[in-house]
Amino acid sequence: MYLKRIEMQGFKSFADKTVIELKEGITTVIGPNGSGKSNISDAIRWVLGEQSIKALRGAKSLDIIFSGTQNRKSLGFAESSLVFDNTDGGLPIEYSEVTVTRKLYRSGENGYYINKVPCRLKDILELFMDTGIGKDGYSIVGQGKIDEILSNKSEDRRHIFEEAAGIVKYRNRKEESEKKLEHTKLNLLRINDIISEIEGNLDPLYAQAEKAKKYLNLHEELKNIEVGLFAHNIEQNKSELQKVTEVEDITKQQCDDEETKLERIKHAKEELKNDIDEITNKVENMSNLGFESQKEIEMLNSDISVSQTRIANNQDNQKRFMQEIEEKKNRLQELENEEKQKEEKRENLRQNKEKFANELKRKRTRVIYNNRKTFK
Repeated sequence: MYLKRIEMQGFKSFADKTVIELKEGITTVIGPNGSGKSNISDAIRWVLGEQSIKALRGAKSLDIIFSGTQNRKSLGFAESSLVFDNTDGGLPIEYSEVTVTRKLYRSGENGYYINKVPCRLKDILELFMDTGIGKDGYSIVGQGKIDEILSNKSEDRRHIFEEAAGIVKYRNRKEESEKKLEHTKLNLLRINDIISEIEGNLDPLYAQAEKAKKYLNLHEELKNIEVGLFAHNIEQNKSELQKVTEVEDITKQQCDDEETKLERIKHAKEELKNDIDEITNKVENMSNLGFESQKEIEMLNSDISVSQTRIANNQDNQKRFMQEIEEKKNRLQELENEEKQKEEKRENLRQNKEKFANELKRKRTRVIYNNRKTFK
């Protein structure tokens, strides 16, 4: 595995897209001061995940984007890519050529890509772990780096030796495992606290569970009872409705009979009125004949007395018939009111079916008797 190509565009002094081919062996970049030689190593460090702008010889992140000149406008982004030959499988990825790219826009958006697929910085760091390639790896030695290594503490030098020995990956895994173990211990303490708290609530929960079971059983029994009662009420209501319907038919028949009787009474009243008019005419005729003779007068007086008696009787009969008509009207009104009450209280009417039948029979007998008595 080796770095075969560097591609830059908009990175520091490289405004145009610049491609640097690196062949096997040693490649040397020569140029005067300020020509951008160090920008190449900065681009490599930047792609490999360098986060410190000071390490890239800048003050802020936008300093790595081409800021323009008097003759050229500034650019809105910086992009750099490293192309590695991975035919020997040095990188743990199934590609013979691996391209790692990093982009930065003036809006602050930052992105990492492996073979043009978006990824995380962590993915890039894990890809180059224990390969000696990285922002802090021994493969990149800048100006004064050797003196810095020699003057650093033993722990810092040890990190470089571990990188060269290829054990950084295991040390990082160990640190991550220790962090996970510590986090697991904290979770165990939290779980123990939760268990203690739950154990303290077990007895009340058992009591509540028993109450809940009892409630569910009683609720189910109540539901069954209500269903049975509802079905019983439906059957009972059907039976009572049938009885009410029968009583309603009987009541309508009674009303029809009473209306027939009323018509008969009205007819009798008209006949009585005609009789009274006829008797009155006869009385007037008899009064006119009083001038003919005294004998006839006496005879007529006798007839008049008889007629007056008949008139008095007829008047009594008229009053009685009028009273009977009024009673029949009242009775008819009562029957109409009774019919309305029976329609509203069908349940009671059905239970009185036999009573109404007997009453109807009795009334018919009485009406026949009264009619016979009247016509006599």
